[in-house]
Amino acid sequence: GILADATETAGQHKDAYQVILDGVKGGAKEKRLAAQFIPKFFKHFPELADSAINAQLDLCEDEDVSIRRQAIKELPQFATGDNLPRVADILTQLLQSDDSAEFNLVNNALLSIFKMDAKGTLGGLFSQILQGEDIVRERAIKFLSTKLKTLPEEVMTKEVEEFILTESKKVLEDVTGEEFVLFMKILSGLKSLQTVSGRQQLVELVAEQADLEQTFNPSDTDCVDRLLQCTRQAVPLFSKNVHSTKFVTYFCEHVLPNLSSLTTLVEGLDIQLEVLKLLAEMSSFCGDMEKLESNLKKLFDKLLEYMPLPPEEAENGENAGNEEPKLQFSYVECLLYSFHQLGRKLPDFLTAKLNAEKLKDFKIRLQYFARGLQVYIRQLRLALQGKTGEALKTEENKIKVVALKITNNINVLIKDLFHIPPSYKSTVTLSWKPVQKADTSQKRATEDTTSSSPPKKASAGPKRDARQIYNPPSGKYSSNLGSFSYEQRGGFRGGRGRGWGGRGNRSRGRIY
Repeated sequence: GILADATETAGQHKDAYQVILDGVKGGAKEKRLAAQFIPKFFKHFPELADSAINAQLDLCEDEDVSIRRQAIKELPQFATGDNLPRVADILTQLLQSDDSAEFNLVNNALLSIFKMDAKGTLGGLFSQILQGEDIVRERAIKFLSTKLKTLPEEVMTKEVEEFILTESKKVLEDVTGEEFVLFMKILSGLKSLQTVSGRQQLVELVAEQADLEQTFNPSDTDCVDRLLQCTRQAVPLFSKNVHSTKFVTYFCEHVLPNLSSLTTLVEGLDIQLEVLKLLAEMSSFCGDMEKLESNLKKLFDKLLEYMPLPPEEAENGENAGNEEPKLQFSYVECLLYSFHQLGRKLPDFLTAKLNAEKLKDFKIRLQYFARGLQVYIRQLRLALQGKTGEALKTEENKIKVVALKITNNINVLIKDLFHIPPSYKSTVTLSWKPVQKADTSQKRATEDTTSSSPPKKASAGPKRDARQIYNPPSGKYSSNLGSFSYEQRGGFRGGRGRGWGGRGNRSRGRIY
């Protein structure tokens, strides 16, 4: 009553305020009053600031949940001047609460002091991310990844965003895979990093995390997972102005030659196809490459592995072998697309850089593959004919729709390469990427109009091939073909080397 009545002269009644501070040692009633009045008159007693904050913290840890909630709710009132970073630090530690109402109060309190002083609040958050307990670190990062985007522009100034980038770089020196993904989400959402130079900065950060200078070890799951996780984060950043050259070069030089040896702990993941999809997506944005011919040769050699020669015929005109080679359409789409993209930069690769025998061999493989495609495309179209709406949503038909996209894409690219000289002008949309019209009735138009090349019949080949009865191969497809996603893969599991796992013992207890 004395303090309330004194209003502006409240500061003269230090003894009365001390009584309120001592109330935290009393019963439930005294504690509730203390939780309310300590912050209310806090500004009048700067000399008791430490005692007041400590008293309020005791209430934040009280056994009575209602007292805790009241104390937490009032914490922003202590966030004045030099006290604000400390209050932010305290609130960040309180994020470890498992009581949902309490947790929401902490979130709201942090947001309210963010609007008072964003840099001061971030200082408290990053202090705990760098030095706090694991649970606090984890929740502080999640707070940043979900709440920053909700703050208005007047709070998220350029200076504040620069502070976030600087502090994030410190954290990225030692992160797990999951934390890295969250920080990329935080940084890529910053307005100041939406520019070309901003995107370039982010790509450089990812390249550093990916450690593209290291020797690639295909049998080390940590090494493989780190590269894939980082590349997934980089892919959305690439554009005609932000080039993927460094990543494409690394994939061509180190990953492609080891494709069959790749290992992963992620169950059900076709790791080879995943790598080839990432390479295909990046190849569109590759800039000038130092060892272009050498890397194009590696890509070409890998493509040949998936482009079989026709089976040899016996003298009676039947196949000497027991079965047709399997055509792995999904792999070929990726490799052919990547070769087509990089081939544009060295258009005479097939004619000037390969000897005549190799070129002839390649064309035979292409022709054999193209004939198989035609049969398969006809079968797929027939199977999907007249199906619309719900009928196309069955798992079986979804796979067929994607298969049709894949085979049409390959068909267009093969036609380009059959030109004399080979052409690199056609454009296709990769089968797992969204297109404007997904209606299967558009597929024929796509095939016929996206290439300026003549129909496949124009390419000459040995007459025996034309007579050969073709049995459609069992193409390599999987039921998850259409749902390839960078976001859905989880973070890394288990201990990770070089900062992508356990970060040492951070458990320091509360450091209020």
